[in-house]
Amino acid sequence: MSKLNEAIIILKEIGLPKAQQNERSALTLLALLDLKESMKWHEAKKRNIRIHDILQFIQKNYGKKYAENTRETIRRQTLHQFEQAGIVTRNLDDLSRPTNSPRTMYAISDDALDVIKQYGTPKWNAALKKFKEKLGSLLEKYEKRKQRLTIAVELSHEMSLKLSPGKHNELQSKIVKSFKPRFCPNSKIVYIGDTTRKMLHHDDNLLKELNIPITEHDKLPDVVFYDSEHNVLFLIEAVTAHGPMSPKRQIELENVLKKCKAKKIYISAFLDFHEFKKHSDNIAWETEVWIDVNPDHMIHFNGPKFFSVYEK
Repeated sequence: MSKLNEAIIILKEIGLPKAQQNERSALTLLALLDLKESMKWHEAKKRNIRIHDILQFIQKNYGKKYAENTRETIRRQTLHQFEQAGIVTRNLDDLSRPTNSPRTMYAISDDALDVIKQYGTPKWNAALKKFKEKLGSLLEKYEKRKQRLTIAVELSHEMSLKLSPGKHNELQSKIVKSFKPRFCPNSKIVYIGDTTRKMLHHDDNLLKELNIPITEHDKLPDVVFYDSEHNVLFLIEAVTAHGPMSPKRQIELENVLKKCKAKKIYISAFLDFHEFKKHSDNIAWETEVWIDVNPDHMIHFNGPKFFSVYEK
């Protein structure tokens, strides 16, 4: 097995996240260790090295040429995580040196060097266990952090969901917590997506009852409610990075829902007016807009339907 593949295995077993179990991170590790293809792992050594030197080592010894403008990627997507995992130390020769200084130096940590030198020997498993007990796994730390950042959504007294962190799922949470009690309090939740797991919650029995194709989850809006008393389907797009209920999107949904006999209300939901303004010229007529910062009100793209004198 090549040094590159072995380095990837080491990073995985030490507990680096999947995003650092790759060629770039493995080659960076080999450069930090000054370890060439023909050398043994016990020959690894500690040295202070700049990112520029890392790139030169990789090109000279492993034939992979990275452009100089990839230095920031290596710093932010590899060395930063190495530091958090206790694999690397930074600027031990001058702790006052700024992080973004071109003279910033990186070195393998003593603890990491001790365990890595045992790779491929009978002592590896014991050394790895000792290292992880002392420093922990960065993957475990990240997972715990992700759990803390998840967005809780209560669907009922018996059921709740945890959405992955992010603006899009934050808005979906607001739709359930703020929009639903105000505008369709007696509706059932048919479907809720998630930015990392598209089909987070779906009521298959209700989808079947409404003649909504269960195989079409990826084409449904972000949140779908159903009011059985009035036979109304609320189809809501949570607009952050992706677009609103545009004419094109509305036609797509009409095709997907052509066998569904429920009356349909199409809604574009936004966190604030700034986001709404960015998409306002692409919102279809005969649809609705809800903005979280003013949760008690709706904007109706519905012509004369709601044209009336306002009375207190």
